Amino acid sequence: MKRIAIFFAEGYEEIEALTVADICRRCGLHVELVSAAEERMVKGSHDIVVQMDKTFSQADFSEYDMLVLPGGMPGTKKLEAQEELMAQIDAFYAEGKYIAAICAAPSIFGHRGILKGRKACCYPSFESHLEGADVTKGPVEISENVITSRGMGTAVDFGLAIAEIFCGREKAEEMAGTIVYR
Repeated sequence: MKRIAIFFAEGYEEIEALTVADICRRCGLHVELVSAAEERMVKGSHDIVVQMDKTFSQADFSEYDMLVLPGGMPGTKKLEAQEELMAQIDAFYAEGKYIAAICAAPSIFGHRGILKGRKACCYPSFESHLEGADVTKGPVEISENVITSRGMGTAVDFGLAIAEIFCGREKAEEMAGTIVYR
C-alpha cells in the first residue's frame, strides 16, 4: 500500500491539508498527518486544531511514497523554515519520489530550484516565487514527480490527482462520483 505524509505547521490551510487526507484515505491509501514540529495538536490558519498521527521525529521517511505540503499562512513559511523537512523534500525530489504542494506551498519548490523547466501553479500572489517554472492557471499541474495546485478551491482536484497517481484514473473518477464532484 502506498504511503503519503502530509505535513502540518501552525497556520496551515485546513481545507487544503484535510481534503487530500480525506480523499486519499477513502481511496484506500495510507495517509499520515505529520506535525512539522513536535506538537501533536496543530492549529490551522482559521483556528481549527487537528490531532496529528505523528510528530516530525516519529516520521519514518523511508516508508513514504509522497510528501505533501499544504499552503496557508504562516504555515507555508514555517514548513520552509523546517530544515530537516526541506532536506527530505530535496531527497525525495532527487530520488524521483513524489512531492506535492498547494496554494502558497509550491513557492517552497520554486525557492529550492525544483520547478525549473516544469509546468507549475500556485496561489496567484505567489506566482513570482515559482522560479524557472512555466506558470499556468490550471487547478493542478503534474510534472513527472512534482505536483502543484492553486489553492483551497482546487483542493478536491489536488486530492483526486494524488489518488489517481497511486490508485489509477478509474478509482479517482469513481471517488469523484462518490463525493459528488463534477
